[in-house]
Amino acid sequence: MGDEPRSADSGPALGDHVVGVDGCAGGWIAVHLRGGAFAEARFHPGLAELIEGADGAVIAIDVPLGLPKDGGLWRECDLRAREMLGPRRGSVFPVPSRRVLGCASRAEAGRVQRRLAGKGVAAQSFALFPKIREADGQRRRGVRMHEVHPEVSFAAMAGGPLAWSKRTWNGQAQRVRLLADQGIAILGDLGDAGSVPVDDVLDAAAAAWSAGRIARGAAGSLPDPVGRDEDGGPVAIRF
Repeated sequence: MGDEPRSADSGPALGDHVVGVDGCAGGWIAVHLRGGAFAEARFHPGLAELIEGADGAVIAIDVPLGLPKDGGLWRECDLRAREMLGPRRGSVFPVPSRRVLGCASRAEAGRVQRRLAGKGVAAQSFALFPKIREADGQRRRGVRMHEVHPEVSFAAMAGGPLAWSKRTWNGQAQRVRLLADQGIAILGDLGDAGSVPVDDVLDAAAAAWSAGRIARGAAGSLPDPVGRDEDGGPVAIRF
C-alpha cells in the first residue's frame, strides 16, 4: 500500500503502461497510456475489475486515499491543492472521516459530522461517498494506488490554474490542448467508454499523465514530504 514515488532507475520499461482513473456515473473511467501516448479508454462498473484489468500498471486515481481523523475535514494535501488552484479551488472538497463515510444517509452523515467537526455534509460531497468507500476498501486490502486531482495535474501542465471550468467549451478545449502538448491525443470512437461525459474522460487522462510522472519518479507532491494517515499510509495529492 502507498503512493511514494518509484525510482526512475527501476528499468527502461518503468512507466510504459500507466492508468488514470476517474469516477463517473455508474462506475469508473480508466485511460491507459503506453509509452506516454493514449492507448485506450475503458469503462468499468467496479473498481476491483478496473484494477484487475490494469495488469500491474501504475494507477493514479481521482479519489481521496487516506481519510482524516474524526473531527477533521480538511487534509493537508487538500489545503495545499486549494492554494495551488486559486480560482479553481472549489473543485477540492472536504473529505469525511471513516465514521462519517459509513453513514447510510446524508441526514445521518450530517448529524455525525456536525457533532464531530461542527459542519454538515453538502449534497455534492455526499454523492462522492460510494466512490470513496470503494477506493478506501481496495486500499485497505493492500492495492497500490496513487491519489491525484485532475485540476492540480492540469495546473501543473499549464504552469498555473486554468481560467475556465472543465464543463465549459473553452475549458474543455484548453484541457484537450494541454494533453495533446504532452503527447496524449484522445481521438476517435472510444467504444463503451465513449458514453462517459467528456470532462470525466479528460480528468482520467490528466490522472494518467500524473501516473506516468509517478512511474518515472518525476511527480510533485502536495504536501512534500508526503503526509501519513492513522494506519501509516501515505496521504498526498501527486501531480
